[in-house]
Amino acid sequence: MNIWFIIIAVMVLSFLVQSMLTSRFKKYSEIPTSNGMSGAEVAAKMLRDNGISDVQIVSIDGKLTDHYNPETKTVNLSEAVYHGRNVAAAAVAAHECGHVVQHATGYAPLQLRSALVPTVSFASNIVQWVLLAGIVLINAFPMIFWAGVGLFALTTFFSFVTLPVEINASQRAVVWLENAGIVTYETRPMAIDALKWAAYTYVIAAIGSLATLLYYISIGNRRS
Repeated sequence: MNIWFIIIAVMVLSFLVQSMLTSRFKKYSEIPTSNGMSGAEVAAKMLRDNGISDVQIVSIDGKLTDHYNPETKTVNLSEAVYHGRNVAAAAVAAHECGHVVQHATGYAPLQLRSALVPTVSFASNIVQWVLLAGIVLINAFPMIFWAGVGLFALTTFFSFVTLPVEINASQRAVVWLENAGIVTYETRPMAIDALKWAAYTYVIAAIGSLATLLYYISIGNRRS
């Protein structure tokens, strides 16, 4: 019952955090940057200031779909961020470029996360099927179930490795935005707030994954 309470609580918190993130992004999208730079221009300047010239900035569809792809070396900004000339767009663009700087400087948590991606991608594709088979056959072949738990544990570990990567990217973004004069004394807290709620989504995801892992472990312990 305790595990189910945690899982339900995480689902509620996830909804609330996502709602707050959307609300904050909308609110700070109405606050212009002091120099009128678009998200794409902010990203380009941050890359230049860090001596990075081999990364392309592109516009992609979707809302808050922004991400950095180290394999293709592209900073992918949603249309609202790419074209937006506001605090929210500047904060998100700088955050994604924070990942580029991490990549360029060999930031250890990002290197670990990147190394885990192929394995975690494979685990994510099969884990539910292995767990399902394991639950059905848990009395005859318990190792199948525990193999599924092991795969899920890997995805949970990945969620926690992601946390310092995201937090550090936001820290780099805020410092650079202030030093570059893109945010002012008045707008700096807005950029921090927007990135804070974005970070909370990763925290909730990690906690949710851990709660689910503990639920699976409890199933295995009851059946053993």
